[in-house]
Amino acid sequence: MFIGVLSGCSREGAALPPSAPAAVTSTVPAASGAVAREGGARLGDARTFIGTCDASGAVPLSESKLLVADDEDNVLRVYDADQAGAPLYKVDVSPWLGLGAEQRAPGKKPAKVPETDIEAATRLGDLAFWLTSHGRSSSGKFRPERLRLFATRVTDGRVEVDWVGSYDRLLSDLLSEPKLSRFGLADAAEHAPKDPGGLNIEGMTARLEGGVWIGFRNPVPEGRALLVPLLNPERVVSAGEKAMFGDAVSLDLNGLGVRSLSSWRGSYLIVAGHHDSALGSALYTWNGRDQPTRVEALEFGDLNPEGVFSPEQRDAFMLLSDDGSRQVSGKECKRLKEAELKTFRGVWVTLG
Repeated sequence: MFIGVLSGCSREGAALPPSAPAAVTSTVPAASGAVAREGGARLGDARTFIGTCDASGAVPLSESKLLVADDEDNVLRVYDADQAGAPLYKVDVSPWLGLGAEQRAPGKKPAKVPETDIEAATRLGDLAFWLTSHGRSSSGKFRPERLRLFATRVTDGRVEVDWVGSYDRLLSDLLSEPKLSRFGLADAAEHAPKDPGGLNIEGMTARLEGGVWIGFRNPVPEGRALLVPLLNPERVVSAGEKAMFGDAVSLDLNGLGVRSLSSWRGSYLIVAGHHDSALGSALYTWNGRDQPTRVEALEFGDLNPEGVFSPEQRDAFMLLSDDGSRQVSGKECKRLKEAELKTFRGVWVTLG
């Protein structure tokens, strides 16, 4: 589905009112999450962000401000990475994607707005691209709302975002591409994302050569992570043009798939993870040509990295933790109803 350009943005859940909680700096020590041994990486303190739990992708708006997606709702939120705390701005993209609450009989509450399962994000110029998992539900049911690649317009120094367009045929384009047939994506698309050999897209980043890389958490063909270059993302979302793909690459991530991808200073950062979270995550760097190199000195502890904020202006990048399963007062964070109790963590990482 292609949706034409709209100016402005929805006021639903937009800029926070003056009474909203001010941003605060977390003092949670890094030792409660990731741990850095000597050499390889240095970690700052973990910072706590308020308003959501399941951070899944981010794009930079400046060297300190980031626009964050959550895979449990359809809301984009702007945070200050240095101050942490509550979002500076937020917008629900459901109306832009043509999604609304299902109508029920009189006297009954409407059903929840379908989750698009946003899992990846990247920025190309003044466009922020957002990619959903393109997988089935956890029980294996087909979910058309999860077949979305969409873009918003962002401007440096401005927290508001404007709508650009959406495309819902990326999966069919992937499955019909002859050069990708050997990876078994058609069969994978019939299975739940956390099943062995299921389909789940969780990584996307700008390519140094143009276009974007799409990274699969699942499947992992022959034990190697699959990355597919999408060559025309701008035309796909703005004009409904069919997706064009370059030659896929298979990366040795020690049997893991891609949980997050980020371009940074002429190379790539890859957060690798198992398809069903059975094993821990790992961080790799990749020059785009050779096989990736693992950052051996980094252990994540109870952090669950699923997003990366990597502004070019800084000598460090921030790993964002999906804390949806973290216990808060005896409940999983993502099960809480009060937004002010929901949190996720971020930690600055300096390599070398």
